Amino acid sequence: MLDKVFLWWSGATLGTLFTIGKRGRLVGSDEFGNKYYEDRTAKNSYDAGRKRRWVIYKGYADASKIPPDWHGWMHYIYDTPPSEQPLPRKAWELPHMPNMSGTPLARFPTGSLNAEGERQASTGDYEAWKP
Repeated sequence: MLDKVFLWWSGATLGTLFTIGKRGRLVGSDEFGNKYYEDRTAKNSYDAGRKRRWVIYKGYADASKIPPDWHGWMHYIYDTPPSEQPLPRKAWELPHMPNMSGTPLARFPTGSLNAEGERQASTGDYEAWKP
């Protein structure tokens, strides 16, 4: 229970949950389990006429976990949330992936000291510098 009071990075705090419960309405959720809310009125908005919008992350709070269509809605690029009108997808588009840098799932290029497996042998075109 104390984590809901002090730890903002592992989910919403009690204050955030209270505010959203009092003023917000659930708009939808994405494939990662993040939930999106919008203020019921524009009374508490930062800009005139725009309702405040929130995201409650599932798990660790990381902005790269927000897919492009929800990102557009959160930043007022789209008025209609993706739960009502999803963005059209092209055949060549890959599914959204959060940024995995700094996690155990990070990708390292071939030859990196952090990469798994053996490093490639040099091709012989390398000559060490000699002073």
